[in-house]
Amino acid sequence: MASTFFTWLRSPASREYFFSTHFWGPVANWGLPLAALADLRKDEEYISGTMTTALMCYSLVFMRFAWRVQPRNYLLFACHFTNASAQSIQEARWLNYWHYGGREKKLGVTIEDVADKATGKVTEAVKAAQELKK
Repeated sequence: MASTFFTWLRSPASREYFFSTHFWGPVANWGLPLAALADLRKDEEYISGTMTTALMCYSLVFMRFAWRVQPRNYLLFACHFTNASAQSIQEARWLNYWHYGGREKKLGVTIEDVADKATGKVTEAVKAAQELKK
């Protein structure tokens, strides 16, 4: 198998491939999934739900393109599959943090704490309004 690869590597077909957009396009595109993989370690506070969704949809569209184009561009498909996977994980982290209690858990705040503070402020405002009426 290795000898077959090295034979192909010395052939004009390999030079044609390495000097085409079928190779350099995906290589340049790998910046997106690499950045997404690096962002998996960052704080959820800084994740943009809108941008993450847009990048995930972008990669899903181009995964289909890479599969449907002839000849199939497996390098581009792998690039966008990696990006779509990483963006899906980021989207799940974002949803958990902002909508399913991850932020409160991280800050150590409970619903009861917030309710007590809100109730106290409302009670104070009502008392202040009653005193102004008198």
